[in-house]
Amino acid sequence: MTPREEISAWRPPVPGVTEVFHARFTEHTYPLHVHDDWTLLIVDDGAVRYDLDRHERGTPDGTVSLLPPYVPHNGSPATAHGFRKRVLYLDMTQLDESLIGPAVDSPDLVDPVLRRRVGQLHTALAHPGEELEAESRLALIGGRLRAHLRPAPVPGSVPGRSVRAGGVAHDLRDLLDARLREGITLQEAASLLHAHPAHLVRAFGAAFGIAPHQYVTSRRVGLARRLLLDGRPPGDVAPAAGFYDQAHLTRHFKRVWGVTPGRYARTGRAGAARPVVDQP
Repeated sequence: MTPREEISAWRPPVPGVTEVFHARFTEHTYPLHVHDDWTLLIVDDGAVRYDLDRHERGTPDGTVSLLPPYVPHNGSPATAHGFRKRVLYLDMTQLDESLIGPAVDSPDLVDPVLRRRVGQLHTALAHPGEELEAESRLALIGGRLRAHLRPAPVPGSVPGRSVRAGGVAHDLRDLLDARLREGITLQEAASLLHAHPAHLVRAFGAAFGIAPHQYVTSRRVGLARRLLLDGRPPGDVAPAAGFYDQAHLTRHFKRVWGVTPGRYARTGRAGAARPVVDQP
């Protein structure tokens, strides 16, 4: 990691927010990965280019980007000097699965009021004792996001499209999620789902734009992040998140986040002590 690249991450005591992540990256490129939370992103400097559901997207000035759970995406600097961003990871209590489809279609929202409120929430989350303010601001943000994403009703149709519809690809994803820590071989999955292994791989890639092994690795890295921010040492986190050993965890973690698990864990509350402050 170059000297100009830095991160801070912590888990605030506010229901609905699973993690806060601040970063400046000049060179780091995120590989294709998924989250099981909503990713609410604002860029304070520079710009990010990313692919979501196999469509190229970006973060124009002043936008708020909302990346839905379960949908593969990557990310890289879109300017020569990189970017500085603030991210909130929100659980499914804030936005339900019916909004995943609309978020895939329109992830970048031009809304100055929403942008200001997201910045104010970051400031509240960075200061212990401001939980009530944070919860209040989160409630307003959730309502505004739902208003953006709620599609207009179409007669005779169900609003939105769900990436959790039926089919063998979704059955495989459910199985991978259920066996995330201990793992499962492709042959075992094929036997349980009564499908040929090659068909499973093709169907999964066609449905989600990511290979089954990439999906499992990114989910395990996500689990490792949460455990690290809970204070568990990397050596314990590795097997708890489904990695063979600490070296295995470190290799994949650094590829996704640009830093080692130990450095990520050390940001913790120290990172929150230097917030980017938005005016109230």
